[in-house]
Amino acid sequence: MAREPLSPAKQKRLQKVFEHAVKKAEAASSPNDFDYVTDLLIQCVRGDPSNAIYIRAFLENLQKKYGNNRKGGPLAQFKERGARGTLKKALAQENWDEVIHQGLKVLVVNPWDLSVLIPMAKAASKSGDFDCELCYLKTALTGAPKDPKCNRLFAIALSERGLLDQAITFWRRVEEALPDNEEAKRAMSVLTVQKARSTGKFDEDDETTRKLRVRAQQQEDVTFEDRLRKKIQGDPENISLYMELAQFYITEERYHDAERQFEKAYELSNGDLDIREKWDDSQLRHLRQKITRAHDPATKKKLQNEYFQKDVTVCKNRVERYPNNLAFKYDLGYRYMKTKQYAEAIRELQGAKNDPRRKGSCMLLLGECFQLIKQYRLAMSHYTEAIQEIPDRDADNKRKSLYLAGRLALALKDLDVAEKHLTNLAGLDFTYKDVSKLLDKIAKLRENPESATVQESESTEPRADKDE
Repeated sequence: MAREPLSPAKQKRLQKVFEHAVKKAEAASSPNDFDYVTDLLIQCVRGDPSNAIYIRAFLENLQKKYGNNRKGGPLAQFKERGARGTLKKALAQENWDEVIHQGLKVLVVNPWDLSVLIPMAKAASKSGDFDCELCYLKTALTGAPKDPKCNRLFAIALSERGLLDQAITFWRRVEEALPDNEEAKRAMSVLTVQKARSTGKFDEDDETTRKLRVRAQQQEDVTFEDRLRKKIQGDPENISLYMELAQFYITEERYHDAERQFEKAYELSNGDLDIREKWDDSQLRHLRQKITRAHDPATKKKLQNEYFQKDVTVCKNRVERYPNNLAFKYDLGYRYMKTKQYAEAIRELQGAKNDPRRKGSCMLLLGECFQLIKQYRLAMSHYTEAIQEIPDRDADNKRKSLYLAGRLALALKDLDVAEKHLTNLAGLDFTYKDVSKLLDKIAKLRENPESATVQESESTEPRADKDE
């Protein structure tokens, strides 16, 4: 679905920001310079996600910042976990604008991140922003020029735009990476015939073109799925064939079919845990798809409960398999909290906080857990530590920790601490939730402590943040 056109006033405003960013980018030399340009260009891309010029400038600025190293900043793969998780959720819900919004956060730490650029390309395509789709895919290929999945998507996008020569080139890369890939062979045959016809050089009586035409027709008549199924019939004990077919179904979002192939592969492998994990991931994707497509509220709620239970089980199994992987403990703790298993969540998060990369996030979640079980002093101490540990670049969690600490301090009648945290939050984002209202309450309580109404007292009593 194509986007609604921007108003002339908004276009003009964004263009002014863009021109200022370009001017600053030309003189950028320090990390702070590049970061300032990044902030400006993010405003442009968010304001007009269909503008490929804004996107290219945003990516080029970041690539220049990281010296075109094709890997981004240090430990980039471990950063912006919240944005990565939200992106996956938005992708499952087909919320394309949110996919772009969260993807931009991840690209700030690694503009070549394949796992983010490909979903962003899909979001652009689904929104009708086809130039943007090519931009994201081309950037992904810069970082991973031999990746077969990315080359496949780029080849398809090029062929859809009639760029047949280029499409054939990228299908050839797929074939080089995956010599047995029937889809690549079929696509190249079909595109070669289309190219011959479009240039007027397709001679029906020419032996070479006649063979191409026959081969192309055969490739069209026998799909990749059919060919793979035929291979399985000839070699029913070959686990890799079932895995390849399952992956094909996942690409096509046919998760039910993928699950059946994983089940068969798991059975043949005598319980290979790697296959089990891929099967679990497919089941979770299938449930997310069902939730997105459900219209009846009761059905949607039932599916969500099923998803949460399955998600917790999957995370629990991975913690048991990889007991030293603190990232898995963090994921399990987060899921326990979301399913209201607070004691279990606290246990896992207290273990996960030993990972310095996510200590701040762990302290924030622990604070929420303690508040939900009415251990308010413990909650406050964890919020305070979260504020100290969460880096400024993690703006979402920084704001959240300041807000929760400030509101809880207000409920506990510690006006100095409440004012400190909420004032710091207002300095970062004065529009965050009801922070301005809470600051007004503090001022009123300082002027006349007896003037606080019952309603005000009730609204600030210690409780969990319902919006989170």
